[in-house]
Parts: sequence; C-alpha cells; structure tokens
Amino acid sequence: MDERRIAARFAGFDQDGNGYIDREDFYVAAKALLAEFGTTARCDRGQALYAGAEAFWQGMAGIADVDGDQRVTRGEFVTGAVKRLRDSPDRFAEIARPFLRGAIAVADPEGAGLSTAAAERIMRVVGVGPEVAATAAAALDADGDGRISEDEVVRAFALYFTVPD
Repeated sequence: MDERRIAARFAGFDQDGNGYIDREDFYVAAKALLAEFGTTARCDRGQALYAGAEAFWQGMAGIADVDGDQRVTRGEFVTGAVKRLRDSPDRFAEIARPFLRGAIAVADPEGAGLSTAAAERIMRVVGVGPEVAATAAAALDADGDGRISEDEVVRAFALYFTVPD
C-alpha cells in the first residue's frame, strides 16, 4: 500500500482545510451536496444524508482517531487507512456506505439509478477536480447500463484508495 497516495486522499476529507478531519468536515460535505441538488436538510433524504455523514465520521474516527480527541490528523488517517486497507479494502469502503447511499438519494430522488452527470456533480462538490470527476463518473458505470448503482459507487470508493491515479 502506498502511504503517500492515501495521504493525498486526506485533503478530500479535510473539507475546511484546517489540517485535520472532524465531524464538521462530513457535515460541510453534506450541506454542500444538499445545496447542489436543491434538497432541504429537514426532508427524509436530507436527514438520511446527515445520518450517513455522522455514520461515516464515526467509522473514520473509530479506525483512525488514535488519541480520541475527535479529530483525525494526517498521520492518524494514513495509519488508520493503511491498516484497514491491508485488512480489507471493501470493509473500509463499507464505513462510507451510509453517506454514499444518502448522497445517491439526494442526487437521484426518483431512485432510477445515479446518472453519470449526477455522480460527476457529487464528486465536484466534495472537491474532486472537474477532469478527474468526469473521467471517474464515466468509469463508475461498470456494467454499462447507463446508471450507477450503490454497489458500483461503494466499490469505486474502495478502489480510489487502492489503485494508483
């Protein structure tokens, strides 16, 4: 596992750029996604996204917040992520599933399957560059049916940490 690659992923989680990941970073991402897709925080989909953000934070803190200060430093992130990835990349991705499920529900309110355009918008909102987001969104439709399933998104999340750019 390339620890430098995982460390580079840290910035994507550190939404406010303060040098550590905390609960607020997950809420910032949720709030930005709700704004992007014109969804209120009080509706079922908004509540599910915030619940997913909390679950994702709890999972991240559980594997990486070594000192228990409710903040994950870059070093803690690298150590925690590397350990979890060595154990099982799919299991690491599972901590993100509730948040990813909530983001999909916000971007695909009819439940028809996430479009590549919506997937690209999600990635851009959370800080992925436009070119990378476009390429990644197109690649997410692994079965070529024009829609992206939750399982495809979760698998892609795991690959993001285990496959070189």
